[in-house]
Amino acid sequence: MEHKRILVTAALPYANGPVHIGHLAGCYLPADIYTRYQRAQKRDVKLICGTDEHGVPITIRAQKEGTTPQAIVDKYHAIISESFKDMGINFDIFSRTSNQIHHETSQAFFKKLYDAGLFEEKESEQFYDEVNGQFLADRYIQGTCPICENPNAYGDQCEKCGSTLSPDQLINPRSALSSVQLVKRPTKHWYFPLNNYEGWLKEWIVEGKKDYWKPNVYGQCKSWIDSGLNPRAMTRDSNWGVPVPLPGAEGKVLYVWFDAPIGYISATKELTNQWSDYWCSEDTKLVHFIGKDNIVFHCIIFPAMLKAHGGFVLPENVPANEFLNIEGEKVSTSRNWAVWVHEYVKDFPDQQDLLRYVLCANAPESKDNDFTWKDFQERVNSELVAVFGNLVNRAFVLMHKLCKGRVPAVHPDAITPEDLALIEAIKATKVSVENSIESYKFREGLSEVIDLARKGNKYLQECAPWSLAKTPEMAAENQAKIDNCINLCLQLSANLAIYINPFLPFTAKKMCKMMKVVDRMLEWENGGRTDLLKTSYPLPAPELLFRKIEDAEVEAQVEKLRKNLVNNMNQAPAPTEAAKEPEIAPVKPVITIDDFMKIDLRVGTIISAEKVEKADKLLKLQLDMGFETRTVVSGIAMHFKPEDIIGKQVTVVANLAPRKMKGIESNGMILMAQNSDGSLKFVSPLETADNGSEVR
Repeated sequence: MEHKRILVTAALPYANGPVHIGHLAGCYLPADIYTRYQRAQKRDVKLICGTDEHGVPITIRAQKEGTTPQAIVDKYHAIISESFKDMGINFDIFSRTSNQIHHETSQAFFKKLYDAGLFEEKESEQFYDEVNGQFLADRYIQGTCPICENPNAYGDQCEKCGSTLSPDQLINPRSALSSVQLVKRPTKHWYFPLNNYEGWLKEWIVEGKKDYWKPNVYGQCKSWIDSGLNPRAMTRDSNWGVPVPLPGAEGKVLYVWFDAPIGYISATKELTNQWSDYWCSEDTKLVHFIGKDNIVFHCIIFPAMLKAHGGFVLPENVPANEFLNIEGEKVSTSRNWAVWVHEYVKDFPDQQDLLRYVLCANAPESKDNDFTWKDFQERVNSELVAVFGNLVNRAFVLMHKLCKGRVPAVHPDAITPEDLALIEAIKATKVSVENSIESYKFREGLSEVIDLARKGNKYLQECAPWSLAKTPEMAAENQAKIDNCINLCLQLSANLAIYINPFLPFTAKKMCKMMKVVDRMLEWENGGRTDLLKTSYPLPAPELLFRKIEDAEVEAQVEKLRKNLVNNMNQAPAPTEAAKEPEIAPVKPVITIDDFMKIDLRVGTIISAEKVEKADKLLKLQLDMGFETRTVVSGIAMHFKPEDIIGKQVTVVANLAPRKMKGIESNGMILMAQNSDGSLKFVSPLETADNGSEVR
């Protein structure tokens, strides 16, 4: 159906820390690109966001910083909103869930479901941290994953195998705050019977969204539904959050994943009195931009809440992205392994579009992708500078050199097949970029724009107007061809400004200034035209659109990452008294002697060690195994210096299948013991043994 308006939301970031480039690539940059394009199409579109300021992460950050939750959310709301503004993420409103209008909206939503008898009131036993004196949310419960035996799985998910979990499934659950074993205490909560909406969700998603939701989104939703849905508690025991609006519910707040998505509604209310047009009219197209870790909440739980309430539109699409890793490692805010947006802006002032470009060109749209500073440099230098920027700069330079600094007139009698082919390419690019953005394939759309600039460079090189003007006589004879070429390259530059605007808005504005046109030229309907710049109009000397990234800058950023990680490890807080008891991992399932005998353990000596390039965790080791010298890659670089372990005897799994790591084939594994604090110790012979000796 035709939609009268478009409502776009971007996931509410937690106000317990700054935003990093993984956040940008995951949902905020795609949401901004999509919305900018829709605005250029003159469509009624709103982009809604704000900080999520409730939940356990806020109270934990307040404890760590020795302050109040309100002070924390005030601090990080300001940092986050400034980072988005600096990067050109152009929200119509960036609100806060601590605002009164949000409290009132989410409480009214809860109360309507309660009054309709849709909640199940249950008393159950839930995990309680006796040291901190609080019930714990799922994310702050850790234990051993029942699927892959990861000893540090969370109560809602195992990050190692990706399994969705509940705290009761964990083996030996413990507090992530104090590391103590948890106890269970009775508490009363209100549950939303998600299972009652299983049939409707199956029809709406499994049957209705199969052909146009992204495979990663559809697959995760189908898996959840096929596994069977269960009632979920929509309240929590806490003093920080939206109070449950019921008598006798003191000390209880709305579950953060109940109130947070309602934040989209309350923010729209805050933005406009016509908020119901966007949320309650069937001719509204609702699109949620999120990361893959939020798929279930936005595709199953929130839609079921809206359905239960009644009167709200449902999301037409939820184009979730996968995760963006950094230099081969998963982003970890706790280890400070991240590229923070506010720091990028300081390190690369007025270069926001360089990061926007790389994050879009390398977006994790269908699978996890990796950001490296070397790739950042190569993409900027070889694509933005050498292709896009080069074409625009050459067009302006040649205009000043060959056309007296004015946009030359077109000579119809001198138009060539090459001119016509480029004109067709300009028109075709408009259609392909439209199709890409409308189908949420932003990488593809950006690639089409760069490819058009590439065609322009090829056209300019083949026309070679400078060769047609080697002498005054030649210039006079060929002026019509020269004019047509320069005019078309300038008109192409104007079209490139239109097409690049959703992706690189700062660049598009700079190009408008260079071409002495108003920003209205960037409206999408102007794309494909070759009369955007008036002939005989003088234009200023060109400015370079982009600057090259130097090796020293890349090296400085990689070193900064490494230092941040090391400093974070060195500054880790001392454990509390209750947490000093070492955490012992549970014993794995029983095996037979036959299973054990399959493992070939040998003694070896480290004869050389060196760091693996672009991998902070890895060391490349050469081992004297007695019968051969063997290469083993080991993830111990954060614990040992290469020079300190040469000559060390180690125990090696000698018959492990070879595995390539960062292009190096590793033939074996060194046995290590991991303490409860994460430190590693070699499992070595007590006395010197012959290299190659079997360990039995």
